[in-house]
Parts: sequence; C-alpha cells; structure tokens
Amino acid sequence: MAKDWTAVATAINTRLAELDMTQRVLAERAAVSTATLRQLQAPETYEPKKRSPRLLAAISEGLNWPKDRLARILEGDTPAEADTDLRNEVAALRREVAELRDRVDEMAPRGASAK
Repeated sequence: MAKDWTAVATAINTRLAELDMTQRVLAERAAVSTATLRQLQAPETYEPKKRSPRLLAAISEGLNWPKDRLARILEGDTPAEADTDLRNEVAALRREVAELRDRVDEMAPRGASAK
C-alpha cells in the first residue's frame, strides 16, 4: 500500500489548529526542525522522503497523541482507526477505576462520611 503523506499532513495541520499550537512550538516539543515539519505539512510541494519511525513518533507525541498515531495514518488508517487502541485503553482504565472505587467503598467504615 502506498504511503499516505497527504493524510499525515492533514492530521498534523488539523491537530495544530485544535491545540492552537504553532509550528515552532511543535518543532521544539518534538525536537525536529521547522523545515522538516514544513515538508510534512505540505507533501504536494515537497517530494516525500523516507522518514524514520522515530520522527513520526516524536511529532505524534508533540501533538499529545500516542506515538504510533502518525505512522498508522501514514499506512492508511483513518484517524478514528488510529485512535482505537487509545479508546480501548481508556475504557479499560475507567473500568479499573470504578472497580477500585467499589473496593474503597467496601473498606470504609459504616457511617463514616466521605470527605
């Protein structure tokens, strides 16, 4: 399957707008050059180069995403598909927190008021 650099560009640009983040801030957070980001954000202008998985992971994390999100989008996953693992993990954590609350409630002495 061909790499979808346009989808990666769209995802980066959309996320920057959502976070009201500048290219410079993302470059600093991801420890990449603004020139590299500019190339990724405009694949129709710059011929896509082979990029290391670490680069896409750093940018993903700089955008507060799971580190594999841009790599998955590049390989053809939609943003929703790229988030499936994250949603499953959040759901599991919510179940665990609810279970822990129930255990704490069982351990609390009867008649004690919650603070």
